[in-house]
Amino acid sequence: MNSLESTSVSVTATDQLSMAVIDLVAQVEDADPIELNPLYDAIDPDLLDSLPDSEGFSTLEFSYQGYTVAVTETDDEVTVNLEGAEISADASRSELMDTESST
Repeated sequence: MNSLESTSVSVTATDQLSMAVIDLVAQVEDADPIELNPLYDAIDPDLLDSLPDSEGFSTLEFSYQGYTVAVTETDDEVTVNLEGAEISADASRSELMDTESST
């Protein structure tokens, strides 16, 4: 079993944070973004996209698709960090989650 401790991506001013989160999770899960659960089940995508323009914003964490997503702004750069993923070459993500919840 491979363990993913942390994966991150920097977001430019022209990128939407909501799409960066979806794309990053899809990349980690090796899935098409439309196969993921809707982001709006975890957080309001419009609110997420407005964060870089919000005065005083520095960090936000939320859960999505079994991961902890941390959005952080430092020195005019926004970073999306994905934590808490474990990926198995022979098991799907849902099978892994079922195993973990039964222990």
